[in-house]
Amino acid sequence: MNQTFIQKFIEIAGRIGSQRHLVAVRDGFVAIMPLIIIGSLAILINNFPAFGTFDVVAILNNIFGEGNWQTVGGSIWNATFAVIGLLISFTIAYNLAKSYEIDGLSAGLISIASYIILVPVTEDFGLNMNWLGAQGLFVAIIVGLIVTELFRMLLQANITIKMPDGVPEGVTRSFAALIPAMIILTLVGLFQAFITVFVGISIFEVIFNAIQEPLQGLGNTLPAAMVVSFLNHLLWFFGLHGTNIIGSVIEPVYLPLIEQNANLFQQGMSAFDVPNVVTKPFLDSFVFMGGSGTTIALLIAIFIVIRREKNHPYREVAKVSAPAGLFNINEPVIFGLPIVLNPIFLIPFILVPVTLTVLSYIALSTGLVPKTVAILPWTTPPILSGYLVTGGSVRGIILQLINLAVAVTIYIPFIMAGVRAMKEKMGGKI
Repeated sequence: MNQTFIQKFIEIAGRIGSQRHLVAVRDGFVAIMPLIIIGSLAILINNFPAFGTFDVVAILNNIFGEGNWQTVGGSIWNATFAVIGLLISFTIAYNLAKSYEIDGLSAGLISIASYIILVPVTEDFGLNMNWLGAQGLFVAIIVGLIVTELFRMLLQANITIKMPDGVPEGVTRSFAALIPAMIILTLVGLFQAFITVFVGISIFEVIFNAIQEPLQGLGNTLPAAMVVSFLNHLLWFFGLHGTNIIGSVIEPVYLPLIEQNANLFQQGMSAFDVPNVVTKPFLDSFVFMGGSGTTIALLIAIFIVIRREKNHPYREVAKVSAPAGLFNINEPVIFGLPIVLNPIFLIPFILVPVTLTVLSYIALSTGLVPKTVAILPWTTPPILSGYLVTGGSVRGIILQLINLAVAVTIYIPFIMAGVRAMKEKMGGKI
């Protein structure tokens, strides 16, 4: 591969990955991930399947009263997943403001206030909850970015109230943000009035119909999933954190899809019947087992191929990497083997996840395996993750085992080629 092309590719991808606004979007989603996981697990527990006579939901209902336990889970959902649009409007603004070294708290609060101004009201003058959650994500991203840029420009123009020396720092920050906040909220209010009068629908509906819904429909297709998988691993091969670089682009698309699945599952729909196949947990649980590249399968392949040479470098790296790999942490093997810029592993490192994406999509779309209805911590080990994300189905485990077998089979000949190449390089001493 041409060295100039590689250098140029790394340079461009690196710039994209460090672009200030994309980093703010990525970090904004990372910040709320614990709340999303908690909300998702609450719904999963609410609808957990029985193991013969052992029924977790029935036991909890006996303790708390019929239906009361589900109320607890529903309340947790309402405070987490159901308001992720509102949360994202704050976290993106906060992170972008911090990157400019300006007051992140004030930027985040102004962003939340602006977002609420734009949320349409119901007939009884309450906020329409539909737009506080995943359906409002694109508006939340736009609001967080634009509000913070306006806030920064107003601060740089010194349109602020300056307090005398000796005033507590918190009070100084609050008054410094007062005039910028008043200007921004007034502009947002005028914009909302303009949209209401001349368009007749809210900006949420405009953005959702024009951008978010088409992108979600596209994202829930096999070709889109294959492209995401391919790009993620191509970037990793060049030593770039593919998950972080493309995360800011795919999170707004795939989070609403899992939110829709989980919400329907909460309402009693079977995990087989929920609509969306490709979601974030679909990729995390069935494709990125052991981390990007399904490297847990690579480790298994190394132990199968290299059984006799106990001190072989590949085996030594595999032994060190295996404990972390069980929890989907694979930097030790990616940089220790290495996979980065190693032509022997380029093909399997990309081929394995793309192949598993296809197999998993077929399994879920044809109803052989339930679709994903829960988000788990990304460190959840395979087998356990397959069971939980499918709403407690053994079929999720079976799919993971099949995927691992396929991945190991693909990796084995390349491990053999790597071993041969290393022996030739070392004069047959290994």
